[in-house]
Amino acid sequence: MPHPFLPRRTLIAAGLAAPGLAWGQTDDWPRQTVRYINLYAPGGANDILSRAWCQAMTQITGQQFVVENRTGAGGTVGSDAIAKSRPDGYTLGLGGVANLAIAPSLFPSLPYDPFRDYSLISGLYRQPNILIVNNDLPVRSVPELIALLKAHPGRYHYATGGAGTTPHLSAELFKMTTGTNMPFVQYRGGAPALVDLMAGQVQVIFDNLAGPIGAVRDGKVRALAVTSPERSPSLPNLPALAEFLPGFDLTSWNGLIAPAGLPSRMIRHMAELAHRALTSPELVKTYTDNGATPWVVGPEDYAAYARTQELLMRRLVQLSGASAG
Repeated sequence: MPHPFLPRRTLIAAGLAAPGLAWGQTDDWPRQTVRYINLYAPGGANDILSRAWCQAMTQITGQQFVVENRTGAGGTVGSDAIAKSRPDGYTLGLGGVANLAIAPSLFPSLPYDPFRDYSLISGLYRQPNILIVNNDLPVRSVPELIALLKAHPGRYHYATGGAGTTPHLSAELFKMTTGTNMPFVQYRGGAPALVDLMAGQVQVIFDNLAGPIGAVRDGKVRALAVTSPERSPSLPNLPALAEFLPGFDLTSWNGLIAPAGLPSRMIRHMAELAHRALTSPELVKTYTDNGATPWVVGPEDYAAYARTQELLMRRLVQLSGASAG
């Protein structure tokens, strides 16, 4: 029975609040079905990528990894559900740039603490954003776009599917890095923004790679670069912004989290299995087809990257004036 005078977090850290977990025997995890909480709706890229990883884990471990979609409030509903789950190793979830790095600055209050309430286990995948322009815009490269924007400050508009998203903050980082001026036009989703780009209502878009990749391949829009530090296997001939703006890196990244309190030995074991799944050929193909690449990093590097990103996102959110409202 839990000690009546100790707070729950102390009990979790000591391993006393999760009687269902044999704390000294973690190398045989999992021994039963694992619940994986996805913060996004079924059918989207994050759902497809999450299910691909869960399927690979099911094949590796022989236990079912079941996806549960818990959407709402910019991912905070699902994030809160993960944080408040029993810390026994059988509830995992998606922890990435939205709920770990952007939400703390975007929302005035959160029901969870991104670095206190979770065990950060492993990276899962990264999805670069893509910079695309209307086909009539007289530029065919990033340097040409920068020159055009500097020659006509405030004349050309950029769009994204929502304020405070990684595409929006990618655009703000681009403006800050290049010293250019592009007014922001906000849309309810990337699809309507793409339609207006093709119609010439806006001239520039930053979006998650998976959204406009079909229009890029069909030549309906002109892609100039991706926002990851390296080129994407999904469009290997498209340069990275870092090739023109050294150090530029703003991607949509996601990893594996669990409630706080898992022992380090179990976390390392989970990470090892996660990395085996991330190297399976079927999963790599699914990721590439959906504009993502496996992100094989362990618990320490994952946590360090998340903290660095939270500082960057705080600066960009403040610069952009984005808010949850």
